[in-house]
Amino acid sequence: MDNENKLHNTRHSLAHILAMAVLKKDPKAKLGIGPVIDNGFYYDFLLSKPLKDEDLKDIEKTMKKIVSQNLEFTAKEVSRSEAEKIFGDEPFKMELIKELSEADSKLSVYTSGEFSDLCKGPHVKSTKEINTDAFKLDKIAGAYWRGSEENQMLTRIYGLAFETKEELDAHLNMIAEAEKRDHRKLGKELKIFTLSPLVGSGLPLLQPNGMIIRNEIERYLWELHKTKGYKRVWTPHLAKEDLYVTSGHAAKFGDELFRVTGKEEKFFLKPMNCPHHMQIFADNQFSYRDMPVRYFEPATVYRDEKTGQLAGLTRVRSITQDDGHLFCRINQINQEVSTIVSIIKEFYTTIGMMNDYWVRLSIRGPEGKYLGGDDVWNTAEAALREAAELNKLPFRVGIGEAAFYGPKLDFMFKDAIGREWQLATIQCDFNLPERFSLEFTNEKGEKERPVVIHRAISGSLERFMGVMIEHYAGHFPTWLAPVQVSILPISEKYLRYAEVIRDALADADVRVELDYSNETLGKKIRESKKNKIPYMLIVGEKEAMSGMVTVESRKGSLGALKIEDFISEISKEIRERKA
Repeated sequence: MDNENKLHNTRHSLAHILAMAVLKKDPKAKLGIGPVIDNGFYYDFLLSKPLKDEDLKDIEKTMKKIVSQNLEFTAKEVSRSEAEKIFGDEPFKMELIKELSEADSKLSVYTSGEFSDLCKGPHVKSTKEINTDAFKLDKIAGAYWRGSEENQMLTRIYGLAFETKEELDAHLNMIAEAEKRDHRKLGKELKIFTLSPLVGSGLPLLQPNGMIIRNEIERYLWELHKTKGYKRVWTPHLAKEDLYVTSGHAAKFGDELFRVTGKEEKFFLKPMNCPHHMQIFADNQFSYRDMPVRYFEPATVYRDEKTGQLAGLTRVRSITQDDGHLFCRINQINQEVSTIVSIIKEFYTTIGMMNDYWVRLSIRGPEGKYLGGDDVWNTAEAALREAAELNKLPFRVGIGEAAFYGPKLDFMFKDAIGREWQLATIQCDFNLPERFSLEFTNEKGEKERPVVIHRAISGSLERFMGVMIEHYAGHFPTWLAPVQVSILPISEKYLRYAEVIRDALADADVRVELDYSNETLGKKIRESKKNKIPYMLIVGEKEAMSGMVTVESRKGSLGALKIEDFISEISKEIRERKA
């Protein structure tokens, strides 16, 4: 058995052991389900008495005692009547038994010691295979039975599990580091964004510092596109219901759509930009000589996400996409995808996230609502696979991960502490051009359907900003930092000279602040470091007399420099977007 399967079996077995330990603490508890998840496992319970976080230590201790008993896991296929006899007082198991039986699925029970669970496995052969130093209970959460708000709320206990203690410790250190980097905490401390209950959940407000970061990201993205044939467009924030009925978004998004009623017509706040861009293309008479046609628009869309799923900037209701749609011929797909891939690579190299990235080729699954027939989907999936191979992308196939209108390439990047984020995406779409009857004139004078390629480099700007705050831990590279230089005069006597320096930096388009406070130099330095400002210029008698500045940076002291030399160096750093 390979290590991956062995770890999966260990985590699955630990979920059962967790259930055994909870039943010892609360014999009246009713069992939900206990699957394997990334980094561990969980189990859902209907408890007769509430648990507190401090109870996890006792439950974990009980789990380790159970593991030490070297219990075997044995499997047995059972009939429906046998299963109902075993789990007659377990309402959630009885619901599953009924569904599985009606679907003619096999019923299997895994038993370890005196505990049995309805489960298809697999598990370890014996608890002696489990390393007691390599797992830990993590947290308690609420979870609706089977994820539906219409069902009962259960208590979910999460656990972490790895092959070795070292791997567990590394993961725990990563969690601790992630807490320090939490963008909600740093976003508040650094005055990047605000969440107002009067405005509403999932509708963040950008402070001036946040707007600087957003503008710099948006400006860089446009720089990467404007020389590649893209043209900027603008579209309104709402449209008639008919637009989204035609595009299929009305049926796809359903309750996630914000509805607006005008005096005479019904509107939706737009959940996607693509239907609007289809209309811009349709209002032109293009020929094959014009193809590809490329549109670029950083535009905000709106989706009524559930309140409980909202989180700072990473899950919001107002989603600004660095959206782009290009209309091309089938034989132009590879070249266009290659151009987008080159933009993605340049952008994420600058950000510092190109190490160990991979790409998911997201295709249809057996279930799900998809637009278009098999022939269209087969063509689109083959085109993206060919483009991925041509660009030598490290891709894996993700079944069931496609957009409802077409397959896509989703780029997965790791941040500074190893967490994975899906950010950039390239999507191939033969369906929307058909639904909107888009066409251009080919060489024969005949009408031909274009293919639409949807692409986003940063994805949602809000989410990307949240990721960036955590990736950099608030220590943004100079080109992104809201304040790039703070000037710290030793006393009021040197304010005039400090103002001359400030004006020179501002004239060079460097974002600069002058500390006018009456505090000691030590306190001024601490305040600048707290605000994570890349450079501090200390100004005193020596500097004023020599026409220089003493430069302190994150990397240490740079000593005394002429102001023009410092401006030259920092301007080059900003212009080249150095890390």
